[in-house]
This record gives sequence, C-alpha cells and structure tokens, in this order.
Amino acid sequence: MLQVLSSAWALLLGLGLLMVGNGLQGTLLGVRGNIEGFSTLEMSFVMSAYFLGFLGGSRMAPDMIRRVGHVRVFAALASFISAVMILYPLLTEPVVWILGRVVIGFCFSGVYVTAESWLNNAADNENRGKALSLYMIVMMLGVVVSQALVIVADPSGFETFVIASMLVSISFAPILLSISPTPAFESTKPMTLRKIMEVSPLGCVGMFLLGGVYAAQFGMGAVYGAAAGLSLAQISTFVGTFYVGALLLQYPLGWLSDRMDRRLLILLVAGLGGAASVLGMLLGGNFALLLTAAFLIGGTTNPLYSLLIAHTNDFLEPEDMASASGGLVFINGLGAVAGPVVTGWLMGDEVFGAPGFFVLLVVLLFLLAAYAAYRTTQRPAVPVEETGSYAAMSPAATAVAVEYAQEVAIEAAREDGEQA
Repeated sequence: MLQVLSSAWALLLGLGLLMVGNGLQGTLLGVRGNIEGFSTLEMSFVMSAYFLGFLGGSRMAPDMIRRVGHVRVFAALASFISAVMILYPLLTEPVVWILGRVVIGFCFSGVYVTAESWLNNAADNENRGKALSLYMIVMMLGVVVSQALVIVADPSGFETFVIASMLVSISFAPILLSISPTPAFESTKPMTLRKIMEVSPLGCVGMFLLGGVYAAQFGMGAVYGAAAGLSLAQISTFVGTFYVGALLLQYPLGWLSDRMDRRLLILLVAGLGGAASVLGMLLGGNFALLLTAAFLIGGTTNPLYSLLIAHTNDFLEPEDMASASGGLVFINGLGAVAGPVVTGWLMGDEVFGAPGFFVLLVVLLFLLAAYAAYRTTQRPAVPVEETGSYAAMSPAATAVAVEYAQEVAIEAAREDGEQA
C-alpha cells in the first residue's frame, strides 16, 4: 500500500480534490435550487442531466484521448468543469443548470477515464488491486469531506460555488505536474448487451435497477433534505452519511461475497437496503433514524455494484470479463439517467411529497431482491471454490476502472488456480 502511495500520491490527491468539488456542487445545487424556488421535478431533470452527460462522456472520452492525448483532454475538460461551476450562481435558470450539468457530467466522465488510465499505468500486477482500493477510498472520502464545506458560506450567495471551482482548478496541479510518461490508452471492445443478458440476467437487471438507486441517492439526496425542511448542516450530514456507510460496509460484504452464494448475498443486501428505505420513508422525521437509514442504504447500494459485477464474472471465461465490464457500466448508466427524474416526480406535492425520495429506493431495491430470489431457482449456484474474487468498486467510476478491476480479479483467479 505504501508503494502505491509513494508512486501515485499526487494523482490520488488530485482525484480527491476533484471528488470534493464534485460532491460539493451536487449538494449545493440541491439546496440552492430550493432557495430559487425550483420544483422537485425541475431539480430532478437538473440532477439527471449529470448522468446523461456522464454516460455520453464515458463512450466518447476514449476516442478523444486517442486523438489528442491524456494531458490535453484532462486539462480541457477540467477547465470546463471549473467554468460551469462559476456559471451556476450567475444564471439561476433550470434550463441553464440542466445544460451545465450535462457538460459537467460529460467532463467529469472524461477526467475520470483519463485519471484511471494514469493510475493503472502507475501500478503493476503486484499492487494494481491496492491501487484500485485506494482510488475507491479516495473517491468516497472526497464526497464525505465535501459535505463539510457546504456550510462554510451562505448557499444563496456565490462563495461556495467559487470554492468548488477553485478545488477543481487546484486539482490539475498535482496531477499534471507529477505525470511524466503518458500511458498508451487501450480499451476492450464491449460485449453486446444481449450476450451479457444471456450470460447473467441478474447482473444486467440488477445493474439497471441499481443505476436508478445510486443516481437518486447521489443526485436527489440534497433535494430531499431541502424539501423535508432540514437545516443546511443536517443536509450535508445526511448526504455524507450515505458515503460513510458505503466506505465502511464495502469490504465486510466483499469478504462474505467470496464465501457464499452471491445470489443469496445480493438478495439479503438488497433486502436490507429496501428495509432501510422503508425506515427513512416512514420515520424520516426523526433525524437519528434518517441517518441510520442513509448509512444502511449507502452501505448496501455501493457494495451491490461490486457484487453484481463479481456475480457476472462467475459465468464468464477470464478472457471475456474485461469486455463485459463496459456493457455492465453502460446498463448501470441507463438506469442512472432515469432515477432522478422518477424520484422528482414521486417527490411532487401531488404524489408523495418529500418521502417520495425513499419510495423509488424501496421499489427498486425490493425488486432487485425479488429478482435475485427468482434467479436462485433457475440454475444451480456456482461452487464457492470456483467463484472469482470480489473487487471493490464505486458506481462513480468509469468502465476503465471497472475493466482494470476485472484484470485484478482474473489475476487473483489464476493465482488461486496455481495454488490449488
């Protein structure tokens, strides 16, 4: 782990600052939209636009990198991010914010693709798994830290937006000044969605449902807090608790994943997340119970992402795992685009109001649990000793990082086979 830190600390620092800026602008927009009188439906389109841009960026960024190189892509896209963050408080119109979020989502996706390929180049086969783990931890911690910055200034002003822009701008320095060799960019041709569905129906259906859950959680958490009448400090604590849960429960659930039928574990984890969502829906007026619900929801939805990838790998040959990762991430992105819009509709005064935030989570997570239960009746479980290794990943990562995680899983499987 120390070897990874010594070789990639500047890259990880820059990524951490990027995540602080990203997490800050997401929560800040939810609060500021309420101040500006935007409806929950309008804010849902604003939040959904990020995932639409992110999905497009993940498909186009590899071609951009091949044409002009890592450094130019990173610098150009990060500059656009910084500029759009300043634009938000100047033009407080839903249409402007929607377009801005599309641009920011596209740019963040391209920046992550670039940084993830740099990170992979900085690691070797011995420590690539540790590098990916550090990357995931940095991403989660960045969002948690960002919530503490939400309360440093009045969200009705422009100061906090400037802070977010500054953090993104500063993040360029450690990354661009520390990178010496520019890595050759290679990506695997994605497996067709039909083929992935044939291989792992649970992986495909689960990733689509989980995309809606994660996008609602990441995009609409602050919107819910504002609609529910929480204070600014309570909103930042509520949003941050999702990621604390994700960070603390990822590895224990990963340990269990390598020791039991993954379909059963997916069923149990999704069921726990659904039950926590019911708790938030019915008893969210109690702030302590609301935080408990957020902790459990975040602690189940993020590991589910890695569990579904690991489960799909159990039915793939090692040489097919990397190509399947791109398709799984794309399916997850499709669900993510729809999640905030449906949540915004459910949160409308004429439907459920603020508790509608949890209604979608309840439905999607229980659907995932039910489908996992159904799939256990359709074919025998893969013997535990024949399953691949679990690699912890964040839904915020791009297909590039997931593909590298697949390589780590393949290498671990080979080592297990040699030892056997």
